[in-house]
Amino acid sequence: MTTTRPDARERQFVLGPEKVRATILTTGAETGGRHDFTDSWLPAGSMTPLHLHTRYEERLWVVSGSLTVWAGPDKVTLGSGDYYRIPTDVPHTIRSGPEDTHALHISTPAGFAELIARAGTPAHLDTPDTEFDAELFMAVTTELGDVVLGPPGTMPADLANGQGA
Repeated sequence: MTTTRPDARERQFVLGPEKVRATILTTGAETGGRHDFTDSWLPAGSMTPLHLHTRYEERLWVVSGSLTVWAGPDKVTLGSGDYYRIPTDVPHTIRSGPEDTHALHISTPAGFAELIARAGTPAHLDTPDTEFDAELFMAVTTELGDVVLGPPGTMPADLANGQGA
């Protein structure tokens, strides 16, 4: 059996206003939908909107730097070599530490890599003038069963206080 290695350039994207750089290592199509696997660089201090996934869970592994994850009632700071699992339907947000963070991400079943590929900008086309297409991001997010609950800075505890989106 011969395996053809995909062109890495076709799998490198920039996502969000924070300009997260992500490389899709394995797609759902390549695993029969069981999972996908991405390699990401998050700029220092960048933060995701508060959100949840209805169709897949996330697994994060920090290669270098740090991530703080607020997931449901939990808050955990991950450093190099640390791992964390975020179950489906759990409101969460993630912030990179004071330095750029390199992390690996697995979604099970597959889902996150599709969001990157469909809503991200191919890295080779990204320029300082490239604008984030929030409308496209929200359309793809909704189609994939993700729910944005609030802007960056909104915490899971804010939902109990009526402060979400």
